[in-house]
Amino acid sequence: MYADRIVSGMRPTGSLHLGHYHGVLKNWINLQHEHECLFFVADWHALTTHYDAPQQIEQHAFDMVVDWLAAGVDPAHASIFIQSQVPEHAELHLLLSMMTPLGWLERVPTYKDQQEKLSERDLSTYGFLGYPLLMSADILIYRANMVPVGEDQIPHIEFTRELARRFNHMYGREPGFEEKAEAAVKKLGSKKARLYEEMRTRYQEQGDEGALESARALLYETQNLTVSDRERLFGYLEGGGKMILVEPEALLTPASRMPGLDGQKMSKSYNNTIGLREDAESVRKKIRTMPTDPARIRRTDPGDPAKCPVWQLHVVYSDDSTREWVQQGCKSAGIGCLDCKQPVIEAVLKEQEPMQERAAVYLDDPALVRNIVADGCEKASKLASETMRDVREAMGLRYTR
Repeated sequence: MYADRIVSGMRPTGSLHLGHYHGVLKNWINLQHEHECLFFVADWHALTTHYDAPQQIEQHAFDMVVDWLAAGVDPAHASIFIQSQVPEHAELHLLLSMMTPLGWLERVPTYKDQQEKLSERDLSTYGFLGYPLLMSADILIYRANMVPVGEDQIPHIEFTRELARRFNHMYGREPGFEEKAEAAVKKLGSKKARLYEEMRTRYQEQGDEGALESARALLYETQNLTVSDRERLFGYLEGGGKMILVEPEALLTPASRMPGLDGQKMSKSYNNTIGLREDAESVRKKIRTMPTDPARIRRTDPGDPAKCPVWQLHVVYSDDSTREWVQQGCKSAGIGCLDCKQPVIEAVLKEQEPMQERAAVYLDDPALVRNIVADGCEKASKLASETMRDVREAMGLRYTR
């Protein structure tokens, strides 16, 4: 049983490129072996900016999942699902919107940035204003305690933490909370109960963060607690009420700037990408026709790798000896630009080869992909329904007939 639960999603933009692999998927592949992971297709998020063009979302979603599987995301170690197939995301988004101050949404840094970048689109919609809240619901619905993000996404995690804190403060004080918490302590057994109380005292009286972490670990490993009792003990530990929603931590993704064919960051908007599963001949052609140092007009002209986009790919793909060969050969005109490009071509094709092999299995039998997604949706729905049960109860919406 993992102590940490991780959730992350991507908008369905169709087939992915190597920038997605180096920037996101390699990290996911490592995390899936260390933590409980939920990876989802954020199809509702695609509608926040492209609400007038939904025709390709479904195909893009499945193309993207095939790329995840080809890259090495393993459904035996991670749940893969589609956001809109777990309607609890929308319900939590709606209920959170009832208590989220408007100013909180307007001050999210990416709100104005995205409006400026997508100035050709009409983004004066509630869906676009509220997309950070939907992102928060995507995280909070699974009580995920870690979210892998780049530095630019940290404000979204802080926003989510503030929301969870506000929700727990407003709705976490159930009648008889302390009595129920004390009863839950006894269920730990005498030894664990004594440890829990000691660590709770150390944290609340001395601010001992180590004691807080140890107490949390104790609760995670205790199997005989109900979900509600565990939430009460988490809240009681910190001196609050029942912890209904978990405050997630940002898990900073190692920085990775995958260069495109023109030296800029690899991006579809720059038309400078190499597809994750692009065929070998197309890859060769793209790299062979890459621009190089403008000073190398003739084969005999010396060049400067620092001014050449191909060098940036050598930084990603080549070993030290190859990079030394490139530096010397380029500056002395000892090698031509096509010579320089060949090791990059070979390295990219070698990286893609196992991806092509894994993808072939799913392309030959699309039902496999749909079954993986259906299983992931079922697992996600179970977790989401547990959270919504507690949210409805806390907000006075759990009616009995």
